[in-house]
Amino acid sequence: MPSTETHQLLLAAAAACEDKKAEDIRILALDPSESGLTDYFLICNGTNERQNVAIADEIDLRLKRDFGARPNSVEGRRQAEWILMDYVDFIVHVFSPEKRAFYGLERLRKSATTIGIAHLNAELKSAIAATRAKTAKPSPAAAGKKVAKKAAARKADSSPEARPLKHKAPAKKVSRRKSPAKRTSAKT
Repeated sequence: MPSTETHQLLLAAAAACEDKKAEDIRILALDPSESGLTDYFLICNGTNERQNVAIADEIDLRLKRDFGARPNSVEGRRQAEWILMDYVDFIVHVFSPEKRAFYGLERLRKSATTIGIAHLNAELKSAIAATRAKTAKPSPAAAGKKVAKKAAARKADSSPEARPLKHKAPAKKVSRRKSPAKRTSAKT
């Protein structure tokens, strides 16, 4: 199962697509037996090449800024008919409408399941909740018992029998020798 970080990156990329008015945004969860390449495809299209570049730039900017994630490679940016951004765990495909219809990635990946953004968001929230439950702090009653045990231990340690005796270190003897310069002046 992909990590929560992958889900967060994927949701941020999809939000960047929405912000730049991308059309027909789809997330495909690829079948692991068929694709050792990646876990997800994020597919969308713009209305023209300039919008495709703007969508790709927004995804790149947002993932760098928010997560420090950079794509391993970006292909097709110059022609902007099909821009592919490889983030290892998912690949973003930004198409022109004509190229998307021609290549039909959704048809090629019949075993892939289409995931809605709301579904992915719900999965992410449940994964975060499960992680928080594992690392949850103890209940207030349990915390109160720990405080009482620590106080009892301190009280027991403060009894005269439990305290170790303190020994004073012997005072340093200060020698009062005359400096060599003073000795020579005293002789003359």
